[in-house]
Amino acid sequence: MNRNRMNLKLFESDASIIDRSGAESLIPTQESNEIIQGAITQSAVLSRGRRLANMTSRQYKMPVLDMLPIAYFVNGDTGQKQTTKQQWDKKYITAEEIAVIVPIPEAVLDDSEYDIWAEVRPRITEAFGKVIDSAILFGVNKPTSWRNDVVATATAAGAIVTLGSADNLYDKIMSEDGVIAKVENCGYFVNGHMADISMRAKLRGLKNTNGDPLFKSDLQGSTQYALDGSPMVFPNNGAFDKSKALMISGDFSQLVYSIRQDITFKLFTEGVVQNTDGSIAYNLMQNDMVALRAVMRLGWEIPNPINSVEKNKEKRCPFAVMKAGA
Repeated sequence: MNRNRMNLKLFESDASIIDRSGAESLIPTQESNEIIQGAITQSAVLSRGRRLANMTSRQYKMPVLDMLPIAYFVNGDTGQKQTTKQQWDKKYITAEEIAVIVPIPEAVLDDSEYDIWAEVRPRITEAFGKVIDSAILFGVNKPTSWRNDVVATATAAGAIVTLGSADNLYDKIMSEDGVIAKVENCGYFVNGHMADISMRAKLRGLKNTNGDPLFKSDLQGSTQYALDGSPMVFPNNGAFDKSKALMISGDFSQLVYSIRQDITFKLFTEGVVQNTDGSIAYNLMQNDMVALRAVMRLGWEIPNPINSVEKNKEKRCPFAVMKAGA
């Protein structure tokens, strides 16, 4: 074991540990490749978004098309040909750190007969996925260097559809003023939807004028959730906030992310773990404990390049949101 000295701060007001009753075995030193794939799987955003090449520094500069060339008819055989140009803007992806600390008494590790790591690992990947989705979709605890979240970006572009209690859900999704059309009017085609779990029941309840269900033809087969040919996912990691959005539809190839540092782990046998108020929660040496630290760094962006349908970047957005109304 490395004997590194450092102060570790918890990100909760009250420190907590894995005690003897919840523990199960010794911890292997490294599971980085498996864990990073697990975090991507647990995160609805990372599993649907487009992963770029890994970052080699804290910032990733991305050129984005900002002006389209224009072609002209030539007037007659001797008409003068006109010139045009094309230009690019640049956007930056900034990598920020996500981390968690798991303190465990050494006696628990020594006496355990089962695999503690097998129990801890899924919870770490789930926690990483939840914090990523919350920040990117809704801006919850997002780093100040990160851009506005998806819902805020769609709201600023006017790509919002409100579903009232008396409104027709089918129209709010599929009609000319529906959530899919909001994306299409910006020059993008929807290739996926993310929705709160409550939307499953709303969709199952959709019926045609004859009273026949639109999503189910029988009660035995599984329901295939898709809208206009695009698949739907229902994040169940606790990140989706239905008070802000019932459904997010869009071109998810326009949500790009890059990883600066895969999840890495370091085991500390000495040092102190502090609460957010500065008080010492655990002294690893004095309390005969070890602390496992997991760290990951990544960033994201919405390139949103200019297109021929909507040239105004203030109104152009590859995502639209359906939210609940009165």
